[in-house]
Amino acid sequence: MTLRHVSRAFFASSGLSFAATEPKVRAAYDDCLELLEESMDALTRSLDSVLSSSMVPSSGEIRPAAAGSTEDVMTWLSAALTNQDTCAEGFDDTSGSVKGQMANNLKDLSELVSNCLAIFSASGSGDFSGVPIQNRRRLMEREEDSVNGVITEKFPRWLNKLDRRLLSLPVTAIQADITVSKNGDGTVKTIAEAIKKAPDHGTRRFIIYVRAGRYEENNLKVGRKKTNVMFIGDGKGKTVITGKKNVIDGMTTFHTASFAASGAGFIARDITFENYAGPSKHQAVALRVGADHAVVYRCNIVGYQDTCYVHSNRQFFRECDIYGTVDFIFGNAAVVFQKCNIYSRKPMAQQKNTITAQNRKDPNQNTGISIHNCRILPAPDLAPVKGSIPTYLGRPWKMYSRTVYLLSYMGDHISPRGWLEWNGDFALDTLYYGEYMNYGPGAAVGQRVKWPGYRVITSRVEANRFTVAQFISGSAWLPSTGVAFAAGLST
Repeated sequence: MTLRHVSRAFFASSGLSFAATEPKVRAAYDDCLELLEESMDALTRSLDSVLSSSMVPSSGEIRPAAAGSTEDVMTWLSAALTNQDTCAEGFDDTSGSVKGQMANNLKDLSELVSNCLAIFSASGSGDFSGVPIQNRRRLMEREEDSVNGVITEKFPRWLNKLDRRLLSLPVTAIQADITVSKNGDGTVKTIAEAIKKAPDHGTRRFIIYVRAGRYEENNLKVGRKKTNVMFIGDGKGKTVITGKKNVIDGMTTFHTASFAASGAGFIARDITFENYAGPSKHQAVALRVGADHAVVYRCNIVGYQDTCYVHSNRQFFRECDIYGTVDFIFGNAAVVFQKCNIYSRKPMAQQKNTITAQNRKDPNQNTGISIHNCRILPAPDLAPVKGSIPTYLGRPWKMYSRTVYLLSYMGDHISPRGWLEWNGDFALDTLYYGEYMNYGPGAAVGQRVKWPGYRVITSRVEANRFTVAQFISGSAWLPSTGVAFAAGLST
C-alpha cells in the first residue's frame, strides 16, 4: 500500500506546470522527483525481500550473501523516510501553487513509511534506553599482508576481494574502464561524460580514473541506476572536483552538492571534493552520498557549512580529511567515520562551529553517525582565534538525532560543554549522544551538558556495540563486536 501511494505521488508530481516558477521552487521540485524515484526503488526492494522465500542474491547483486531481510528492509525503509523529509524541506521558505500541489501529493507518505518501519523495528519500540545485544555482520575485514604477515583491518566486509584490492593498489596497477583527463589524453575530458558512459544497473565494478586537475562541472551525480561505480583520483589535492552552488543563490541544500552519489556500491578514492562558495553563502555541500554500501577512502571533503552530506543508507569513510564550520557532517545515513581528520574552520562573525547535525526523525530508523578513532582538530585559520569561537561536537537537527564519538582525539578548540542545543529544549530528551574514552584537551567530560539524552559511555560492552555504528535494528553491513575491538577499541 505504501509503495502504491509513493508511486502515485511520483506520477502526479511529474506532470506539474512551472509557469513563472522561481529557481528554488524548481530545484526543490527536481529534488522531489529524484527522491520519490529512489523511494519507489527502496520500497520495491523491501517488498521483494519480504516476499522472497530465498535470500540468496544473484551473482551481480552487491548485497552480501548472508544478508538478512530485516536488516536490509530497515535500511531501505529508513532511507525512504529520509527521502520524504528531504523532499518536504526543500520547499521551506517558498510559496505558490507548486508547493501546495507537492504538499498534497506527499500527504501521509511519511506516516505510511514510518508505520512500515515500526513493523520491522528490531527494538519493538522507540525507546533507546539500551543497545540491542544481538551481533551483526562485521564491517571490518581481516586481511593478511603476504609480505609482512601483518593482519590489518581496513575495509567493510561487504566489499568483495577485488574491491578491497582496488582500494589498496596503486593507480598504475589498476585498469580503468574510463580515464578522464582535462588535457585530452584520456578517454573523455569531463567527469559528466564518464558517468554517462557507465552502464545502468552495472553488475561488475566499473572504474573511472580521474587524472590530476581541477574539475568544475554542474550537476555531477552518480544516479541510482549507476551501480557499482568506483572513482579513483591521483590523490588528495591533486584530483579536485569542485563547485560553488549554495542556498543563497537559490538552490536547495540537497541541490548544492559539487558531487553526489546515490547508485548502490559507490566507491571514491584519492579525490578532493570541494565547495568553495565560502562561509557567507551558508549551506553549500561538497559531497552528498545517498548510496547504499558506499565507501569513501583517502579523500578530502572541503567546505564551510554543510560540507559532507551523508544523506541515507549505509556508508563508510576512512582516512579522509573533512573541513567545515556549521553542521559540516550532517544527514541520516548509518555511517562510520574511521581514522579521519575532522577540521573545524573559522566561521563567519557570530557563528558557532558545530561538527555534526544528525537528522534521525523516527525512533525506528537504524541510522546515526559514529566517529571512531578520528582526530578532531582546528584548521589553520581557526587555530589563532579558537579561544573566541566555540566548537561543538554536534547539535540535534531532528528529534531522534544520534551521534557517538569513540576513542578519538579532541583538540582544545572543543567547548567544555561538548554539545549545542538546536532550539531551546528541542530533542534533548530523545536524542542519543555518547562519548567513549576519547582523549586530548577537548575530551574532558566533567563540564559536558546534562541533557537526558547525553551519556558518557562507561560500559565497554555498550561502547563495543557502537564501534562502527551498530545502532538499534543493526544494519546488515555493520560489524560484530570482536572485529571492532581489533580495529581499535582494545587498549
